[in-house]
Amino acid sequence: MKIPFTVEQFFEVFARYNEGVWPTQIILSGLALAAVVLLYHARPFSGRVITAVLSFLWGWVAIAYHFAFFTSINPAARLFGALFLVGSLWFAWEGVINGRLQFRLTGGIRGGAGVLLVVFSLIVYPLLGHLLGHRYPAVPTFGLPCPTTIFTLGFLLFAAAPLPRSVFVVPLLWSAIG
Repeated sequence: MKIPFTVEQFFEVFARYNEGVWPTQIILSGLALAAVVLLYHARPFSGRVITAVLSFLWGWVAIAYHFAFFTSINPAARLFGALFLVGSLWFAWEGVINGRLQFRLTGGIRGGAGVLLVVFSLIVYPLLGHLLGHRYPAVPTFGLPCPTTIFTLGFLLFAAAPLPRSVFVVPLLWSAIG
């Protein structure tokens, strides 16, 4: 499959996005860190707040990235944005409104993979970009599709039973597309 844009155009979209939304990247990273703190220091409301963060992140990617920036080089970005909105609304419905998502630190392979994905999305992903020669603002920062999806999948590995498996659909679908 041939993509409808060049690598240079792709990184230029990141640059325009990062310059256009600055300093929101710091706020988004702060929300992610707040979710991590709530995972480690669980409170009765932690599941709803963590899911609200995930819902907000997916809505942000839909509107602030796909609709506002990525559509300039890829007509499919409208579909991608719609997919992220569905994910956002589904997280809100399942976790915030209905309280069906609770998160617990777990050991074993599942917990280790969850930690690995969260750390990868917040720390390793930007470091790899830097090591590969990508410099701000033309880099994928946290709050863009791939790091957000990795972060989300990491958190979903901490979701406690009973877990509505439907919350995996959109992140896994984006993983296949991305």
